[in-house]
Amino acid sequence: MSLDKLKLSKPLISAMTDAGYISAKEIQAKTMSRIIGGQDIIAVGPEGSGKTTTYVLGVLMKLKYSTDEAPKVLILVPDQERVLAVIDQFRTLSGNRNLRIMGLYGTGGMEETVLELLEGIDIVVATPPRARAVYLKLGLNLNRLQIFIVDDAELIVKQGMQLPVAELARSAGKVQHLIFTTVVHDKLNLMIDQFMNFPVTLEVEELGESKAVTHELLLYQVPNFKTKISLLDSLLRDDEVFEKVVVFVNSRLTAQKLNQTLVSYKPGTISVLNPLFFDEEGFDHIEDFKDTPGARVLIVANEGLAASAAPLDLSSIPFIFHFEIPEKKEQFLSRVVKSGEEEVVAITFATDMELVELRKIEASIGFKIPVMDLPEDLIIEKAAKPAKVKTVKEDSLDAPKGGGAFHDKKESNAKTYNYGIGQKAKMTMKKKHG
Repeated sequence: MSLDKLKLSKPLISAMTDAGYISAKEIQAKTMSRIIGGQDIIAVGPEGSGKTTTYVLGVLMKLKYSTDEAPKVLILVPDQERVLAVIDQFRTLSGNRNLRIMGLYGTGGMEETVLELLEGIDIVVATPPRARAVYLKLGLNLNRLQIFIVDDAELIVKQGMQLPVAELARSAGKVQHLIFTTVVHDKLNLMIDQFMNFPVTLEVEELGESKAVTHELLLYQVPNFKTKISLLDSLLRDDEVFEKVVVFVNSRLTAQKLNQTLVSYKPGTISVLNPLFFDEEGFDHIEDFKDTPGARVLIVANEGLAASAAPLDLSSIPFIFHFEIPEKKEQFLSRVVKSGEEEVVAITFATDMELVELRKIEASIGFKIPVMDLPEDLIIEKAAKPAKVKTVKEDSLDAPKGGGAFHDKKESNAKTYNYGIGQKAKMTMKKKHG
């Protein structure tokens, strides 16, 4: 889409062109008119989709010159690096405009910071704890605030900074709220439900142009670590299907914990590759696991593979589980991208906090991993229910109401699998004829 379609001012169009932008991003096309119009929005898009540029442009379009001492815009981001990056983006796109902008981050004394704020600021970019600390010292005046922005909201939640965000938002009173995030989940809803009503959720997806040829991929979305253990235990009890399985976790400590938790199986059934302690059930080489008839499940820590020169040989293993999503997506991709005719089913468990990494993987393979229903008899550790909130769906005012970030699932996100007799039969056929 042409930049002209965003209906920006000529100086902004010129600044974007000078900065190397030749066309508008999808998220900018979907949100810009709503931002300029003053609506509260939740913008959902993958990393690199243009979320930060979107609100920078929106703020520059709306911000009018004044001599007010109090800031008109507060932007909360997860860390110092993001604070500096956002300020740099404002400097790049504001051109020669006399923009008063300040970053708040770190700890320690704040007398100099408070004095600088009192001299007059238009925009404050801050980490939530630092902004709250300065506010409590009466150094951050929110009485004239017009726009309250939370960027990388999923990372702010992951780092446990929901409380200062909610407190600052409530203290700001009636302002426009803009939330930018990679994913939406219950913990994010719990934060924004405290200060947002009737937000419009706008979502874009940017998957790879070509689809990777992978093994069959299945996804279980679970609320927490304990539910992952219950789910794995439930699935592995079907020993006719899961006759030979490799389960990947991220750390050797988790591998040990998982091995100690799954204790109700026959001795030797479950073991660890390169166990943490010498007296634990385990193998030094995956080939020994393959050749041992009674060994059904091998738990492998990604941590232990980091320094390995050669990738793990998963040939003749019909099922692999990613109990935790690897910190490096390349590890995941190396196991699921098909390189031969062997049939493998790769099953992934993901909590809300792992959805960011999952979205990066899906962008790399070029499609969404099908989501499976949890077994009906699964014991689930209950999480706190998000508060109800009134919300508006972009495309339908008659849409059902849900949490603060509720929006209808795209067809690509809909659950299309149910782990039942049909799926078991399919898996069994793969195992016997693979």
